[in-house]
Formats: sequence, structure tokens, C-alpha cells
Amino acid sequence: MGFTYPFLSDANAEVIRRYDLLHVGGGPRQSDIARPAEFLVDPNGTVRWMNLTESAAVRARPEQVLKAFDEINASAAR
Repeated sequence: MGFTYPFLSDANAEVIRRYDLLHVGGGPRQSDIARPAEFLVDPNGTVRWMNLTESAAVRARPEQVLKAFDEINASAAR
């Protein structure tokens, strides 16, 4: 399909648990699911910004992510 990045399949939620992203009982019929999370990671692998929520229905708005990106770039330029 032309993707240039790897995908992760985490059927046993091992990575989700490692990053404390498990939303216990947050899914259909009280199943465990991943919490919504957005990360901005620099080329060195350092997390520069993150947004974690408690609800599967809540995500960062695009404006929030773009603002964080601009702030990170502005501080790096100083």
C-alpha cells in the first residue's frame, strides 16, 4: 500500500501496558482498550509533547497538535 513506516500489532496489549495507555473497561462490553494518545517525537526519539486522555471518545484537536509543533520549533530555533 506504499506505507513508509512500520505498523505495530499489539493483540496482547503488551506495548499499551508498557506505556501506561490501557483504558481498563473502556471498550465495548467493558473490554480493555488503548487510551487515546498523541505524541510528537523528535528525530532523536525524544518525546517533545504528548496528549493523553481518559476517554476513548476524546482526541487532541488538530489545532492543539499544530500549536505544540510550532512551540517546539520556536524553542528549538532559539
